[in-house]
Amino acid sequence: MKKLALAMVVLTTITACKNENELKKSNAIAVTYPETKTVDTVDTYFGVQVNDPYRWLEDDRSEETGAWVKAQNQVTGDYLAQIPYRQELKDRLTEIWNYEKIGAPFVEGDYTYYYKNDGLQNQSVIYRKKTGEDNDEIFLDPNTFSKDGTISLGGLNFSKNGKLAAYQISEGGSDWRKVIILDVDTKKQIEDTLVDVKFSGISWKDNDGFYYSSYDKPKGSELSAKTDQHKLFYHKLGTSQKQDQLIYGGTAEQKHRYVGGGVTEDGKYLFIYPRSSTSGTKLLMQDLSQPNGKMITILDNTDTDTSVIENVGSTLYLITNKNAPNQKIVTVDASNPSPENWKDFIPETENVLSVSTGGGYIFARYMVDAVSKVLQYDYDGKLNREIKLPGVGSAGGFGGKKEDKTLYFSFSNYITPGTIYTLNPESGVSAVYKKPAIDFNADNFESKQIFYTSKDGTKIPMIISYKKGVKLDGKNPTILYSYGGFNISMTPGFNIANAVWMEQGGIYAVPNIRGGGEYGKKWHDAGTKKEKQNVFDDFIAAAEYLIDNKYTSSDYLAIRGGSNGGLLVGATMTQRPDLMKVALPAVGVLDMLRYHTFTSGAGWAYDYGTSEDDKEMFEYLKGYSPIHNVKEGVAYPATMITTGDHDDRVVPAHSFKFAAELQSKQTGDNPTLIRIETDAGHGAGTPVSKTIEEYADIFGFTLYNMGYEVLPNKTNAKIKG
Repeated sequence: MKKLALAMVVLTTITACKNENELKKSNAIAVTYPETKTVDTVDTYFGVQVNDPYRWLEDDRSEETGAWVKAQNQVTGDYLAQIPYRQELKDRLTEIWNYEKIGAPFVEGDYTYYYKNDGLQNQSVIYRKKTGEDNDEIFLDPNTFSKDGTISLGGLNFSKNGKLAAYQISEGGSDWRKVIILDVDTKKQIEDTLVDVKFSGISWKDNDGFYYSSYDKPKGSELSAKTDQHKLFYHKLGTSQKQDQLIYGGTAEQKHRYVGGGVTEDGKYLFIYPRSSTSGTKLLMQDLSQPNGKMITILDNTDTDTSVIENVGSTLYLITNKNAPNQKIVTVDASNPSPENWKDFIPETENVLSVSTGGGYIFARYMVDAVSKVLQYDYDGKLNREIKLPGVGSAGGFGGKKEDKTLYFSFSNYITPGTIYTLNPESGVSAVYKKPAIDFNADNFESKQIFYTSKDGTKIPMIISYKKGVKLDGKNPTILYSYGGFNISMTPGFNIANAVWMEQGGIYAVPNIRGGGEYGKKWHDAGTKKEKQNVFDDFIAAAEYLIDNKYTSSDYLAIRGGSNGGLLVGATMTQRPDLMKVALPAVGVLDMLRYHTFTSGAGWAYDYGTSEDDKEMFEYLKGYSPIHNVKEGVAYPATMITTGDHDDRVVPAHSFKFAAELQSKQTGDNPTLIRIETDAGHGAGTPVSKTIEEYADIFGFTLYNMGYEVLPNKTNAKIKG
């Protein structure tokens, strides 16, 4: 790869104070991008040739790609270093982040455990105390796993008697995990570490061993090579991993991209969930109380989603969207569990249902226009009460063991920091357990939900949050954020970084666009495959609503999203580059013709379809694929792409190739940068220190490209032209 000097030149033109009728100041930072070579790679789809000039960037192990990453980070780092208030943003983020964060306690064996972060620790620490005693001690401190916080805790599960614990670690943000088993009394590792575990929970079978899932290690790069046959194993304590029993997934007939397994609380049943994609699951059952119990198929297709909530003896409680797009709860006897024997327990309603169990009760958690409503039932189906929530927002938790006398739930919204409450399930009385002592006054901010009309007439809800007293003059810096896929709902929740954004006078808007799960399976399906354009249209219409109603204007609008939301940003900015000033695609799926060839990408086909399905699907994907729709002669918004070099879910090649396309074709002065975090993956387990740095860079880049010379909350903040 030809090496170029990375020059950074600051161009300054006539300066003047910012007044309505005066000249603006131009202080753009010009960028010389590294040269990105092109290659003559051509793919043919249904007789159509498609050039892929940056295919070489898919090789994450090559020295050439490594040099490109280093060069791009140098350019981006030099640019960001010239933003005058970058450090000020970092200081404020650090200040507001520095408060104690405590999770809800949970009992395992003789101990009560809880997660705590003193404020700026890179990873939360697990503390414990003997139940009924007051002396807390550290049980597990993930900050000791590595000096820089890049090895994180990926899961913690206890044996039935609480004497043993299995925890997962992730190195550099990778989805590949290791499993370590501890004696909880001594806190000592008791046997060899399990390796090469991926997309797996840990489900104990009494105290003898546990079930976990993984793939065969792929040939080539473990960060990008395709993995598509998931397997469920049983690890018996005291034996080597090589001796682990293969339970499901070892044959061609049992080939699925995802296979999970879970044991019921009483240890009687194992349920297996084979999936070919991220939506739809088969369901199998094994009676563990019977020696060599036969595997029974409950559902033999992946047309619907069904999972087991609980059992009382042989009575199974299942949540399903089979013939119920918004989900319902059914019961059936384990002796004859096929769907024709299911009986409605909590019927489907007009609102989407999810469920928790604890304290001998079932908690039906509904989304009503993306906000929470919770009803409490007993196991006979009697409605006990509606849980009184602290306000309008998102409530989570309500789970625990059957014998628990106190349950816990959390509540937050976009302007209310997450608070933990206790709940007495017998009386329904709740009380504050832990309220965060954060330097943020929610009384100074407000959120409101509006409904706007998308291109095809569909009504879409959106929650808009901002500081009280904001003038609707079209000049407010605004971040429009969403996701729009995989049945994932954008429910209101507090984010520390967004609090800093709103402190600066920024507006934060989140529309509940199609492809998500806010209104059930039909809402999800309306944003999949050849209906995917609905998602982008909904997002564009949200931006137009904010502009038409003077919350902001195109000069002050940024769009942001991650993963599938990164695709959302990439598609929107290439379809409507005039609509926003700044685009912030994070860890995005950006090459829609090849996404399914990397790691577990083929499992996303339910939402996207693939370029190999048929010519019509290929043409549809090519029509919006961000990498394939960057055009010469177009002025794209100021763009900062973010990704991690160890992202093995949405491989960084998506972002690399998109950055190369933008840098080669961009017209005008707007920068098109890529910020590549090293030793980082898709986001989970990212150290606090890196998270703060990333947000300081994102907000700094955004505000600077909106024209701010100083932070907008400063008196008489100047705007550069």
